[in-house]
Amino acid sequence: MANFSKSNVPQFSVEVYQNEYLPEGGREVNGIITVTSTGGGTTGGVPLPGRATGAAVVIMVDCSGSMDYPPTKMRNARDATAAAVDTLRDGTSFAVVAGTHVAREVYPGNGRLAVADPRTRAEAREALRRLSAGGGTAIGTWLRLADRLLGAADVDIRHGILLTDGRNEHEAPEDLRAALDACAGRFTCDARGVGTDWEVKEVTGIASALLGTADIVADPAGLAADFTQMMENAMGKEVADVALRLWTPVGVEIQFVKQVAPTVADLTARRTEAGPRAGDYPTGSWGDESRDYHVCVRVPEAGIGQEMLAARVSLILPDPSGGAPQTLSQGLVRAVWTDDMVASTSINPQVAHYTGQAELAQVIQQGLDARKSGDFDGATAKLGRAVQLASASGNEDTAKLLSKVVDVVDAATGTVRLKAKVAEADEMTLETRSTKTVRVKK
Repeated sequence: MANFSKSNVPQFSVEVYQNEYLPEGGREVNGIITVTSTGGGTTGGVPLPGRATGAAVVIMVDCSGSMDYPPTKMRNARDATAAAVDTLRDGTSFAVVAGTHVAREVYPGNGRLAVADPRTRAEAREALRRLSAGGGTAIGTWLRLADRLLGAADVDIRHGILLTDGRNEHEAPEDLRAALDACAGRFTCDARGVGTDWEVKEVTGIASALLGTADIVADPAGLAADFTQMMENAMGKEVADVALRLWTPVGVEIQFVKQVAPTVADLTARRTEAGPRAGDYPTGSWGDESRDYHVCVRVPEAGIGQEMLAARVSLILPDPSGGAPQTLSQGLVRAVWTDDMVASTSINPQVAHYTGQAELAQVIQQGLDARKSGDFDGATAKLGRAVQLASASGNEDTAKLLSKVVDVVDAATGTVRLKAKVAEADEMTLETRSTKTVRVKK
């Protein structure tokens, strides 16, 4: 483990968990990389001494016609947005956007961002009172407007919060995809679906593309608490655009790079080249937190007793002025060939645990898809395996969500029966939160 820090950024550390021993002919090397950032969010949203606030936030509120059914939904959305605005710390740039089949600036308007203080927060709350529902849903237009507003701010942290209650029916799927591609790497975005008439894969796809969180707020009455928590988390971010850089020697092939805690997110296809045999994988913004990544590489064959560096993992912070990036921390993944069968066949507990958590997320999705398509045998098998994995790993939250979709006969063997009737909110909650993981039991 190595640490590097400057006074103007939180301190990062990297720890590598792996079994570096391979049998003769062994080629696959796995490592769990734990990245911890300290000093970012420990001040409770108060700027650290000598540091600028350096943050801009745009809140995108669905104002389509369906937000009036029931009328309390629009009122709850207004109240939640007001609560989020109240949570902004002084000096943060912000704007509110009303989203329908077009995007409209609600506050402050004229393509500008306001700077949070008691006066602007009060003005924003007043503007929110005039929000009403009507029109369609074209989320790509909301994101593009947020990008224009955030792009004009001279800040480090750019963040969006997006709320929708319906499907993206008034633009083509490729338009939303193009908007996400255009916004990726420019700002992070948390996405929330309220009620049960929205499409889970759309909302989770937005959060995944923009390195944010996704969740369901089935009861609109819960929006204010959720928005406040989201904004508090956003205010705790201190460093943006951190990349996980993977350097590999000649002959080493990268199989995959995944975030595995607090949620599963496959980063493999998001690599950007960073020099000879090096590539960067985006991790977004950081506060005071810890995340785990699973790196799997394939090394050339070697003889007993040989060893090699399989990969070097670095945390990289780009220089906004275009200079050399800063290396925040570094860790090494090694490979050692041995004829000790016990050493070479033992699976590192962290690797085993997260391999199971990634499979858990996958089989939940497959099981729910099978259930929707009428393949009840396939759904039973996949969701049974999910119950077994959740039970074995101690993922109690996911186990509880699964128990609302299946009757558990025996968790240890994954024996379940599909429930005849499942509340739509319960099924959508399981699907939305399927990628949430737990860490290894100590």
